[in-house]
Amino acid sequence: MTSPASSQPAPTPTTATPTTPATPVAAPVTITKGTLATPASPAPQPPQADTRPAPRLGGAVWLALAVVYVVWGSTYLAIRIAVETMPSFLSAAARFLTAGLLLAGYLLVRRGPAGLRVSPRRLASAALVGVLLLTGGNGLVVLGETSVPSGLAALLVAAVPLWMVVLTAFGGERPKRAELAGVLLGLVGLGVLSAPAIGGSVRPLGVVLIICATLLWAVGSFASKKVPMPTDVLAASAYQMLAGGLCNLLIGLVRGEQRGLDLAAVSGRSWLALVYLVLFGSLLAFTAYAWLLRAAPLTLVATYAYVNPVVAVLLGWLVLAEPLTGPTLAGGAIVVAGVCLVVSVSRRPGRAASARR
Repeated sequence: MTSPASSQPAPTPTTATPTTPATPVAAPVTITKGTLATPASPAPQPPQADTRPAPRLGGAVWLALAVVYVVWGSTYLAIRIAVETMPSFLSAAARFLTAGLLLAGYLLVRRGPAGLRVSPRRLASAALVGVLLLTGGNGLVVLGETSVPSGLAALLVAAVPLWMVVLTAFGGERPKRAELAGVLLGLVGLGVLSAPAIGGSVRPLGVVLIICATLLWAVGSFASKKVPMPTDVLAASAYQMLAGGLCNLLIGLVRGEQRGLDLAAVSGRSWLALVYLVLFGSLLAFTAYAWLLRAAPLTLVATYAYVNPVVAVLLGWLVLAEPLTGPTLAGGAIVVAGVCLVVSVSRRPGRAASARR
């Protein structure tokens, strides 16, 4: 049976009608024995260069950096004053537990329980980073400052950027030559700055403890970019400070720092130094640092360790009337030059983009 359309007579040819616009015609497909030949694909085009402007670091990054530069530069002096009449690890525990509880309470009041709700995996990551930063990093600095002057401690902590560049290289990101040059230039300046201080009587153990602290701080900073952290920076900071504070407390108790502790014997200036460390060193500066680890390149964040010694030396001149010598001025100028070089590299295309990963 045929369809009705097939029973109609075929139309006879007529005069040519206007042609319609040409439409793409598929390339013919030829069938060969056992194969189906398809049209040849067009030759690949070479990749086009990305001409989009590189994203720039916002003003919030530079403001947070300024806070970390200035406030953390002053904490070395505050730590030195606090440990005059306070035990090292217990004073660090009091600082971070108080700051962590205040920050957690703020989140509970503003956002309710949801403000602190995180997955167990992210909570464990925050605790690990907190222990590396605040026990391994800050705790050892506090212990070292019982025998090392605050200015020299700040100079030793300036090794952090070098560790960070090494860790970044191990992580697969090859540092740029200018970036390495900035790090080395900064270390040269710190060597000039530290030469007069090292000439005095300083216990080698304290120096070793602070150098170990710089390595652990760099590892914690590097790990914070690799492990799944709480998405909220304030919640992450609260958990880090609580974990670090608890670990400092445990170490202080194991070391027996509670034996013979008389709170009435703690001086008023030590209490004021501890309050400053809680409010400014922890709540303000540490939260800014935790945010910077997510919002800015790691090598740019690490430049705080170059500026902190300069701030510490200036505070020693202003507060303790320490003289500003020629090596101090020269070393400070070299340090600032190294910071400028690292910052200029961090603002170039690629480095700025990495801040938004």
